[in-house]
Amino acid sequence: MSRSLSGPGEGSATYAAAGVDVEAGERAVALMKASIARAKRPEVMGDFGGFAGLFDISMVTRFTRPLLATSTDGVGTKVVIAQRLDKHDTIGIDLVAMVVDDLVVCGAEPLFMTDYIATGRVVPERIAAIVSGIAEGCRQAGCALVGGETAEHPGLLAPDEYDVAGAGTGIVDADDLLGPDRVRVGDIAIAMRASGLHSNGYSLARHVLLRTGDFVLERNVDVLGRTLGEELLEPTRIYSLDCLDLARAGDVDVHAFSHVTGGGLAANLARVVPRDIHVVIDRATWTPHPIFGLVGEVGHVRLAELEKTFNMGVGMIALVAPGSVTVALHRLAARGVDAWVIGEARARAEGEDGDAPAKGGGGGAVTLTGSHAH
Repeated sequence: MSRSLSGPGEGSATYAAAGVDVEAGERAVALMKASIARAKRPEVMGDFGGFAGLFDISMVTRFTRPLLATSTDGVGTKVVIAQRLDKHDTIGIDLVAMVVDDLVVCGAEPLFMTDYIATGRVVPERIAAIVSGIAEGCRQAGCALVGGETAEHPGLLAPDEYDVAGAGTGIVDADDLLGPDRVRVGDIAIAMRASGLHSNGYSLARHVLLRTGDFVLERNVDVLGRTLGEELLEPTRIYSLDCLDLARAGDVDVHAFSHVTGGGLAANLARVVPRDIHVVIDRATWTPHPIFGLVGEVGHVRLAELEKTFNMGVGMIALVAPGSVTVALHRLAARGVDAWVIGEARARAEGEDGDAPAKGGGGGAVTLTGSHAH
């Protein structure tokens, strides 16, 4: 398992004089060992501290045509909230969620992740806390954390600033690949409730609440039932094992998943729908978390803008055959997932564009109708 510290050093009399504390980096690595040990799978080979993470892929022999899936992401400006609150042990969960729940959309099982942390100054306890969150996220997702890099960038980042990124690899048999090719007219859209903002739209949320609204993170907000900081730092829900449970169930016919991230529900769901399909979503089937209404009210943000920025309370969507709905809902409930029927796929009429083009281009149409329940 690889874990190392890097940073600039050309032309410096000493690394320390350039602002890079290698010893602090080594202390950080020592502090994170226990956390990383909890995020392992039997396939992980080698000991902690190697140059590369090793993963035994002998499992591919049981696949007919194994496909590797890969994804990379970060958590955006949510790191600003963690830094201001000096609470760093959950931001790693967000990072894992952004990566593994993209992988599972195609039906792939997340196998392992690596991470990258760039910071202005290595504070061992802070780096270890970040990695502990990444390891916890990997544990929740059923994947391994096989390595990472901590880079100290003095002069580029302020001493207490950092950013995180991660990459993951998964595997799926070609025969089990999910996506637009499987979606049919009549398919039912099942929503899985988000835990909150997740990791998208924080630039807008921070602008509205912390600047325009002059809120402070430590302030208790009645409508939220807790402080604003606690709400904004709520970890992203990880759905990978829940989705895999549906995809592998013999009594559930899943055709596609959509991870609702940046761009909102319509743009992300349209990505996994073929061009000739139009999914109609009924807003009346759910009530968004209070945080979305708060941003809208304080910032006078229109619903259309909220919906193209935030998940609005829906973190993942499954498109399933009509006969699978009851069983799918039962399986999700048994796993503690709040899920409900949110819409249906029908034939797309000529000229129907939906509420937003598919993120990344192509795709079908998705329209949100009605008003949210209160």
